[in-house]
Amino acid sequence: MARWITFMGMMFLPAAARCAVAAPGAEASATRRVLLVHGIYDSPWSMIWLRRSLEARGWQVEAVKITPNDGSIPFEEMARQVSDFVDAHFPPGEKFDVVGFSMGGLVSRYYIQKMGGAARVRRFVSISAPNHGTAWAWLSGRSGVRQMRPGSEMLRELNEGAGALESLDYTSIYTPLDLTILPSASSRMPVGRNVITWVPLHPLMVMMPQPMREVERALE
Repeated sequence: MARWITFMGMMFLPAAARCAVAAPGAEASATRRVLLVHGIYDSPWSMIWLRRSLEARGWQVEAVKITPNDGSIPFEEMARQVSDFVDAHFPPGEKFDVVGFSMGGLVSRYYIQKMGGAARVRRFVSISAPNHGTAWAWLSGRSGVRQMRPGSEMLRELNEGAGALESLDYTSIYTPLDLTILPSASSRMPVGRNVITWVPLHPLMVMMPQPMREVERALE
């Protein structure tokens, strides 16, 4: 079975276990497009269950691959990859939605808040994003991981400018049981909606039906 790596790169979880894609509901408009942004040590495959669920409801889904994916490059470079992907896969001026998981939530915020993405993004959903940092980031000296330390300059700038997200339909989804985002309340934001789901492990936030349903509600 395929294995997914968590933020720490230490915990592995069988991807096939306890995973189910909800049955399709009313078909969404074919013109709605969503960009998925994965987390650290992950790839677009880590969000495959969410992708299938959205596609079953009529969304057209794109997924960017951040390289390298280990937090060894700063967020500006990761967000530039998102910007370049958007330029290559979305027509100029087309509005689209963004769903970012874990570190991908912060990469998405950087793109939206500091690289002009706010003009393109219609709805933004972050899933278990370390919006105010995670204590685990103190264990690595990689440039991107250092930026996820609580109180880092990058996080201060993003959170001081969080008002830019008010122009979007923004939702932050997280679980209080998260042991990767420490404290788990780091995912909470003073803007938009904060949605709690009682999911036991960080990687399951893009696999289990409850958080996936919350993503679908946010995109509706």
